[in-house]
Amino acid sequence: MDLSTRAAGLSLNTPLLPGSGPLTGTDERMIYLAKQGIGAIITKTIAPKGAKVERPCIAGKGNMIFNSEAWSEYDSDVWLEKFLPNTKKEVDTPIIASVGYDEADMKYLIPLLNPMVSGFEYIPRYVGKDFEEVGHIVGTIRAMTELPLWVKMNANIPDPVGFAKACRDHGAQGIVAVTSLGPNMGIDIKKRRPLIGTADGFVWTSGPAIKPLAVAYVNMIKEAYPNLSVIASGGCASAEDIVEFLLAGADAVQMLSEAMMKGRDLYGKILEELPRVLEKYGFTSIEDVKSTKLEKKAGALEPSYPVLDTEKCTGCGICRRNCPYFAMEMRDGKPCVDMEKCFGCGLCESKCPVNAIRNVIQ
Repeated sequence: MDLSTRAAGLSLNTPLLPGSGPLTGTDERMIYLAKQGIGAIITKTIAPKGAKVERPCIAGKGNMIFNSEAWSEYDSDVWLEKFLPNTKKEVDTPIIASVGYDEADMKYLIPLLNPMVSGFEYIPRYVGKDFEEVGHIVGTIRAMTELPLWVKMNANIPDPVGFAKACRDHGAQGIVAVTSLGPNMGIDIKKRRPLIGTADGFVWTSGPAIKPLAVAYVNMIKEAYPNLSVIASGGCASAEDIVEFLLAGADAVQMLSEAMMKGRDLYGKILEELPRVLEKYGFTSIEDVKSTKLEKKAGALEPSYPVLDTEKCTGCGICRRNCPYFAMEMRDGKPCVDMEKCFGCGLCESKCPVNAIRNVIQ
C-alpha cells in the first residue's frame, strides 16, 4: 500500500506528522518519533529566546489535553547548534520548523533555519478579524525563503477562509488547521482550584474533543482554495481519523494530544494499521483518498424511519434509552419504533454498537 503524499511540493513517505509540542521539543524526542515512520518532523515552536514556563503545565482529562505551555523553552541557538544537527545526523525525515511569532523574530530566525530544514510552519500570535498583520509577516517570511510555508490557524478564528486568503495572497503555500482551542478552564474539585494554567487559571484545549472543528475548517479552506495545501491538526487519534481528514481536503495530518494520552509509540501503531483501514474502505493509496471528492447533499424534510436487523440486534436497549423523541420501546427484548413519535433524526443508527439499525442515514 502506497502511503506517500505530497504537501506544498514536499514529498512525505506517510501522511502522519507530529504536532508541534512537547514530543518534538528536543533532538532525542524528534529522533524517537521519526524512527516510527512519520512523514515529517514538526519542531516545537522555535523563537529567538526560550519560553519561561510555569508548571505544572499539562493535564489530561477524558479525551482532552489541557495545556498552558508557550513555545520552546530552549533558545534558538540550542536548536541551531544541537537539536537540528543531531536530528539530521540520525534520520533523513524532512524537518518542518515551527516558528513564532513577530516580524522581528522572523527576520532573525528564517535566515538561520533555512539551510537546516525542509519547510516552515509559522504560528502567529492570536488573530481576530484583522488579517493585515499576519499577512504582512507571511510576506516577510516569503521574501527570505523559497521553502514551503504553512501558517497555523488559531481554532478561534471566526473567518477561516478569509485567514487562508490573506496568507495565500502574501505567499504562503498552505494552512495548518487548527491550533488548540481556548481559553478554557478545567477545575480540580478536590483542591478547589484550576487543574493547571497561568495565574488566571486559563488553558488551551486539544485532543479528539476538537476534531469536528478541525475537520470543518480543513474542508472550508480546501473547498475555497483547492490549490492551497492544508495540513490537518486537532483531534487525530486513529488511522480512520487520518482518512477522514484526507477526505475533508488535507494533504497530511498532525497528531500530538492522543500520543500524549495513549503513549508516544502511537504513531507507529497507527501507521501499521493505516493500510488495513485504507483497504477496508476501498482505497488503494493515500493519493487515492485525496483525489476522492467528498459528496455533500441536503437532508430530507421528511423522515426515513429506522429498520432493525433482528439477527444483529443484541437487545442492549441503547436506542430506547437514548431516543430524544421517546420513539423506541422494547418488545420481547428487541426495539420497536413508534412511527408517530419518530422524527427520523438518526441518533439511534449512529449509536447502535452492532450496526443493527439502518435506513435513517441515507
